[in-house]
Amino acid sequence: MARFEHIPETQPNHDGQDLRIGIVAARFNPAIGEGLLSACVTELLKRGVAPEHILIQTVPGALEVPLALQALGRSGKYDALIAFGAVIRGETYHFEIVSNEMAAGLMRLQLDLGLPVANGILTTEDDDQALARMNEKGRDCALAAIEMAHLLRKTHA
Repeated sequence: MARFEHIPETQPNHDGQDLRIGIVAARFNPAIGEGLLSACVTELLKRGVAPEHILIQTVPGALEVPLALQALGRSGKYDALIAFGAVIRGETYHFEIVSNEMAAGLMRLQLDLGLPVANGILTTEDDDQALARMNEKGRDCALAAIEMAHLLRKTHA
């Protein structure tokens, strides 16, 4: 149902059939990364993405994620990409560097490639916050990737 008369509005589409999704997950903080990945893949399959249309690659840490995603994006094989990992604040300035550079890299990559990149890299104060958010964030990234893939298909059609 349209909010405004005579103004078309795109509705979210969460049907994953015929979509190809590339996922890059950082291995640093592995329990959190696995939780994010598990929730995401479960949601992708629930939404109809075929298992053979999902690729999972792992990299050492969050700073390596954008480069791996760039390679997947340039391959032309994927409708959307998803980034997973966890950057947890420590006692040094390293947290800010990793968080800021990784997020900037993902945004730049998304815009340069014209390909959706769902950012599922948690940046939290501690392990408990990351563990509390990982399942919901994993599902959210699956839905965002599917929705944005359809939005771009519709826009380019």
